[in-house]
Amino acid sequence: MDVVLNSTTEAIQNSTTSAVAGQQFELNTTTLLSIITNLSWLQIAVAIITIILSYDQLMYQIRKGSIAGPRFKFWPIIGPFLESLDPKFEEYQAKWASGPLSCVSIFHKFVVIASTRDLARKVLQSPSYVKPCVVDVAVKILRPTNWVFLDGKAHVDYRKGLNGLFTKQALSVYLPAQEKIMDKYLDKFVEMTKEGHTEFFPAFREYMCAISLKTFCGDYISDDQIKDIADKYYQVTAALELVNFPIIIPYTKTWYGKVTADMAMKIFEGCAQKAKDHVKAGKEPTCVMDAWVKLMQDGDSKTGRKAVRLFSNKEISEAVFTFLFASQDASSSLCCWIFQICADRPDVFQKIREEQLALRNGDPNVPLTTELIDKMHYTNMVVKETLRYRPPVIMVPYVVKKSYPVSDSYTVPKGAMVIPTLYPALHDPEVYEQPEEFIPERWEEGSKASEAKKNWLVFGTGTHVCLGQTYVMTSFAALIGKAAMLVDVDHKVTPLSEKIKVFATIFPKDDVILKFTKRKDPSKV
Repeated sequence: MDVVLNSTTEAIQNSTTSAVAGQQFELNTTTLLSIITNLSWLQIAVAIITIILSYDQLMYQIRKGSIAGPRFKFWPIIGPFLESLDPKFEEYQAKWASGPLSCVSIFHKFVVIASTRDLARKVLQSPSYVKPCVVDVAVKILRPTNWVFLDGKAHVDYRKGLNGLFTKQALSVYLPAQEKIMDKYLDKFVEMTKEGHTEFFPAFREYMCAISLKTFCGDYISDDQIKDIADKYYQVTAALELVNFPIIIPYTKTWYGKVTADMAMKIFEGCAQKAKDHVKAGKEPTCVMDAWVKLMQDGDSKTGRKAVRLFSNKEISEAVFTFLFASQDASSSLCCWIFQICADRPDVFQKIREEQLALRNGDPNVPLTTELIDKMHYTNMVVKETLRYRPPVIMVPYVVKKSYPVSDSYTVPKGAMVIPTLYPALHDPEVYEQPEEFIPERWEEGSKASEAKKNWLVFGTGTHVCLGQTYVMTSFAALIGKAAMLVDVDHKVTPLSEKIKVFATIFPKDDVILKFTKRKDPSKV
C-alpha cells in the first residue's frame, strides 16, 4: 500500500514539475519573442554582426591551435586581404621566420604556411591529403576539365601522355625554331635601346610568350596571334593572384583574365587540329603539339597498343594554356633576374662568353644542339644559381582534401589551404654557404650544394613536379650563351633593383632597366 502511495505521489510531483517546466519554457519563449519583436532593425543587425564576428574569431582560434600567426584576426572576416592586394616580399620572409608552421585567415579561407624544407617536401609529396588548388577563380579561368585539377590516378594517367614532350630528345626537335626567336629578340632588344636604357619587364614577358608559343605551336600560330596573346596575357596573371575576388564580374581583373584565356584557348584548338593534320600526312614533328599527336598516333612497338590515349583539341588547348601559364610567368622572372645579374657581374658574363666561343671553336654562328648545351658547364651553373638565388616560384598553394597531420603537434583542417614555401630551403646557410651571394661555382660536381638534392625545390617534387624543368635549363643556357657572344648588356642600377616585387612570381621592383648593344666582333672574347 505504501509503495502504491509513494508511486502515485511521485507521479503527481513529476507531472506537476513537467507542467511547471512547460509553463516556464512557454514563458521564456514568449519573453524571447517579445524581446526580439521589440528590437529595432539596427539592434538586430548589430546582434547578427556580433554573432558572425564572434564565430569568425572562434573558428580562427580553433583552427590556429598552437602554430604561429596573429593572436586574433585584426581585420574581422577579411583578415589581411587589403595587405595582400599589394604583397610585400619582406612580409613573406617575416611569416617564414615566425615558425615552421604559421597561418593567416582571409575571408572563408584558412591558410597554413609550411616554411621548412622538410615540411615543404612533406606537403608536396602527400597527394592523398592535398591537391593543387591555385586560387578559387582559377577553375573558371583555366576551365574545370583542365588536367592540373585532376587528382590521383586520373592525374597520373594524363601526365603519362605529357612526359615525352619535354625530354632532351624532344627538345632537340624544338631548338631550331627557338634559336630563330632568340636571334630575333636579341636584335629587337638592341633596337629598343638605341636611345638609352629601357624597362625590360614587359619586353621579357613578350619574348617568353613568343618563344613558348613557337615551341608549343610551331608555325601553326601566326606572329599576330602571338603578339595578341603576349599583349594581353598579363591579365591572366593578374586574375590568378593568390588573393583575388572569387567571382567573375564584368570588367574586373578576373573577367579580363577569363576573356584572354578563352581567346588563347580558341587559337590553340585550331593549332591542335593543324598538328593532327600535319602528323596524319606523315610529316615529322617540329613542335610540342606535333610531338604529342605523334605519341597518340604511334603504338608500342612490342604490344601494338597506343603509347598514350587520344586527346581532343579542347584538351590539348587547355594543357598548352597551362604550359604557357608556367612558362610565361616563371620564365619571365628568370629572364629578368639572369640578365640583371650577368650585367651587374661582368666577370660572370665574360666567363660565359669565353666558354661559348671555346665550345664553338671561335665561331658564334654554330647552331644550337642539345649536345652543345650539355657541354656548357659554366653557363648551366649560372642558370642554376640564378634559380636558387632568385627562385621564380616561392610557394605553391594546395587544398587539404581531408584532415592532414602535417606534423606531430598540428593537423591542418579539411578545406584549408596549405602552402609549402620553396625559398627558405634554397637559402639554407647550412647547405649553401653565403646564401645571399651569387656564386655559380657552388654547383661544381660533387660540391655540398650539388649533393643536397632535398633542398633543390625550384621545380617542386612529388607527383606534381614541374614537367618543364629540362626545357627551362636548356633554353636559358642557350639564351644567355648567345647573348654573351652577340651583345653587351648594361644595367642601370636603382635603389629598387635588388628589391623584390611579387606578381605571381618575383621580379626586380624597378622592372630591370637595361641597354643592349650589338658587339662589333662576336667571335672575339
